[in-house]
Amino acid sequence: MTKECKQQFTLRISQANSTELVVILYEMLLSYLDEGEEAFQAQDRAAFKEAIRKARGCLNELMQSLNLEYEPAPSLLQLYLFCIRRLAVCEVRREDKCFAEIRKVIQPLHDAYAELVKLNDQGPVMNNSQTVYAGLTYGRNTLTENMADQGTNRGMLV
Repeated sequence: MTKECKQQFTLRISQANSTELVVILYEMLLSYLDEGEEAFQAQDRAAFKEAIRKARGCLNELMQSLNLEYEPAPSLLQLYLFCIRRLAVCEVRREDKCFAEIRKVIQPLHDAYAELVKLNDQGPVMNNSQTVYAGLTYGRNTLTENMADQGTNRGMLV
């Protein structure tokens, strides 16, 4: 994942509500699946294993966030466990067809949660995060991120 992509995910996470966080995790997972396929095509074994490790981390985070007392959490857990098993097969057999199988499971979930985001009017999960108003500006050979509220009480309430 590129540095710019990581920064974009970080910015989105800092401004996201609980449903948007799930969508972001799905997008990160899909991104790591793409990286795994690219590494497989380039025959870069280390990058292939790293992409699988990071994809597994996204799935573990999704599993940890489930409240199994309510539906559809038990069904989602089974889907996530299926995806983890398929990642293990990809890694052991050194093949990339499992990525397509995982994408078939995750993409509809991503799309469904993206629709749910429209119904969730809660504020951001991170209450005391830095607010970005200006975004990025371009200079000669540079890209500058302008931030508002550069105070010392950032990120944690003290």
